[in-house]
Amino acid sequence: MEYDATDSGAGMHTSQPSGMPDDDHDELFGLDELRTGPEPRRSTGPLFRDSEQARRMLSVREIHAEPGAASSSRGRQILARFPDADVVSTDSHWRIPELHGNKGNAERWVRIKSTVLVLGEKKTLTVRPNGRSADWIAPGAANGCAMACAYCYVPRRKGYANPITVFTNVDRIVARLARHVAGQGPKSEPNQCDPSAWVYDIGENNDCSVDALISENTADLVNAFARWPTAKASFATKFVNPDLLLLEPRGRTRVRFSVMPPDDSRLLDIRTSPVEHRIAAAADFLDAGYEVHFNLSPVVIRPGWERSWAELLRHMDDVLPQRVKEQAAAEVIMLTHNRDLHEVNLAWHPRAEDAIWRPDLQQAKRSENGSWNVRYRNAVKAATVEAVRGLVDTHAPWLTIRYAF
Repeated sequence: MEYDATDSGAGMHTSQPSGMPDDDHDELFGLDELRTGPEPRRSTGPLFRDSEQARRMLSVREIHAEPGAASSSRGRQILARFPDADVVSTDSHWRIPELHGNKGNAERWVRIKSTVLVLGEKKTLTVRPNGRSADWIAPGAANGCAMACAYCYVPRRKGYANPITVFTNVDRIVARLARHVAGQGPKSEPNQCDPSAWVYDIGENNDCSVDALISENTADLVNAFARWPTAKASFATKFVNPDLLLLEPRGRTRVRFSVMPPDDSRLLDIRTSPVEHRIAAAADFLDAGYEVHFNLSPVVIRPGWERSWAELLRHMDDVLPQRVKEQAAAEVIMLTHNRDLHEVNLAWHPRAEDAIWRPDLQQAKRSENGSWNVRYRNAVKAATVEAVRGLVDTHAPWLTIRYAF
């Protein structure tokens, strides 16, 4: 198939299962692997990340790096991958004045995403409870994205630019997760996240498929979860990266391809893989050993939205093979916007705001970090969710909806 790529401590468990010798614990939960290196890929042939398509997504010319991150093994690998980039030392990956808080960057939103990279070390390795998409939110191995979805919540914390920040101490992240997984023990009761495995979202503030163009962080996490029989990794993506097919997930990583009507995606999902390609990739990822789910996300209310979603669901029903349908499930996620992001978008993509800034349908709500988010009014949201459920029942009855938000 051809693809075109256009903290608090709540819930932290560090105990080791009783009666398990240290050596057995290290072997089962992958701590010995941290000392011996990652598993090899299936193929040593050319990687997609070295292709012209990948370079269109990421052509790094400037790297801001914390000294410790730059000198680490993973940091040196990344710097070697982009040898022509200018490297600028920074004390903190969060405090880079020319990137964060610089209002003039709004007009260079996409260019910064594709040409600037930040290297840092993850200081707080908190595993947070979730209960919706996943049981737990893992410490992220990256923050930010090279894609430019107009509704993305991640840049709200970073001001006027949101390039990818790669955390180079992924070994500490994997070790933290290994201890947490061991402390949980087997899952005793099924829930909406998974019937038998503890599910960890490894891509809350990033897209792991895009991150795999930069470093082995995503591969390290996929390989780690492949060795943990009681846990499963999960991440949502809007980018088809064939390099992930070369890994050995062994059914322990759930890829959630985010889909929306193609017309909406062309307007709002800037620099992502076409929706049709995400759907077409599902079978290949399943055959490579991933669990494949879908995010119907975000649902945007605009003229003709129900007809557009019906067409998308019919397309999925037509092209997805039975083996994908038998294991697929979906999340329905309504659009959430943000007042500050609305102002940023007006500087680089005002057409998007015609669709996603709808004061006649939306209400403001103060978020946990103090910013003002904008969501559909309660009655509007409830009616829309029920309409989506009805469309799925009619056009893709095989698609179980795990939850709607």
